Amino acid sequence: MFRSLIRHPTTQSFLAGLIGRYLGFCYRTTRWTLVGEANILPHARRGEPLIVAFWHERLPMMPMLWTVVHAQYPETAHWVPHVLVSQHRDGRFIGDIVSRFRLVMIHGSTSRGGAAAMRAMLKVLREGSPVAITPDGPRGPRRVSNEGAAQIAGLSRIAVLPTAASTRRHKLLPSWDRMMLPLPFTRGVLVCGEPVRVDAKDSHAGAEIITTALNEACRLADSWIAGTDAGVTSRRV
Repeated sequence: MFRSLIRHPTTQSFLAGLIGRYLGFCYRTTRWTLVGEANILPHARRGEPLIVAFWHERLPMMPMLWTVVHAQYPETAHWVPHVLVSQHRDGRFIGDIVSRFRLVMIHGSTSRGGAAAMRAMLKVLREGSPVAITPDGPRGPRRVSNEGAAQIAGLSRIAVLPTAASTRRHKLLPSWDRMMLPLPFTRGVLVCGEPVRVDAKDSHAGAEIITTALNEACRLADSWIAGTDAGVTSRRV
């Protein structure tokens, strides 16, 4: 009975609102720094779309990146970020949370609704807005990019921007991806790695390129928080 109550749409909506407000509070009370501004600045100034990729584990912090981009670069005012989330109940729950941060959901995955989601993302990119994907979602394996992300990049000929985020105070959840939940009143970093392009004819190699780029973005974010990569170019936002 308790499980049925937790899964009820009304309960899910209430919980999503609660978590959304909590994340918003964390974003506002965190001192954020942007690393890799040069990797996103040219695209932002030209208003060019990007495929923004990050591992599923960093999802709770990534909406802050869009807040920063829209605030710092007026040229991106027309960008309407679209986020790919699973059609599964858990994916819809996550989508309900992040949609509270001016993000539009595209429901689908490589296993369910993949073709429709692919068409929707390509349409968004053609219209000039970015799409955000978690290439190891919705269920892993952790930190291994699926080929669907590479296929989107290859077909659209749009660069993949590897991103990551980390906060000094956080909790690692006991989930398959070891999701990082930020805590308030701390320091945080948003990392934009060097954009990568993949060959439409070799999605397997493309997936490996994306995996390497995302792991490097996470390494840089965690190193910056730990103070072992403090020499990297950064800017308070």
